[in-house]
Amino acid sequence: MSTKPTPTESAVRSPLPRRLTAAAALTALEGLAVAGPGVADLYTAVSGDGDSLQAATGGVTLLVLAALPLVAARGLLLGRRWSRGPALITQLMSLPVAWMLWTAGGAMKAAAVALALAAVGVTALLVNPKATEALGIGPAEQAR
Repeated sequence: MSTKPTPTESAVRSPLPRRLTAAAALTALEGLAVAGPGVADLYTAVSGDGDSLQAATGGVTLLVLAALPLVAARGLLLGRRWSRGPALITQLMSLPVAWMLWTAGGAMKAAAVALALAAVGVTALLVNPKATEALGIGPAEQAR
C-alpha cells in the first residue's frame, strides 16, 4: 500500500512577496557582515597572532550576535510569522551602531550610511501590509 504524501505547509502557501524576500536577503547580509569579523577573530585566536583570549571572546560574541539576523532571515524566507520580531529587533540594534560608525568619521561614514539605509529599508519592508499578510499577521488574519 502506497500512500500519497500530503503537501507540506510551504507547498500550499503562495509565493513570498518580493518585499519579504528582499527583507530576508538584507537581514542575512547584516548577519553575515557581523559573522565575518567573528570568524576572523576566532582565526586570530587559534593562530596565536594576537591576544588569544580577547580574540576568542570577541569572535564568539560576534558569532552569537550574528545568529539573530541569520535565524530571522531564514524564518522570513520560510514565511514564519515569528521571524518578523527578531528581524525588526536587528534593525533597531543597527541604528545605534550606524550612529557610532558615523561619529567615528572617515571611511566609517560610508558604512554608517549603508547600515542606516539597510535598517530603515528592511523596517519599511517588514511593516508593509503585503509582507505582514504573507507572514500571517496582517489585518485579514486578525479578523478571524
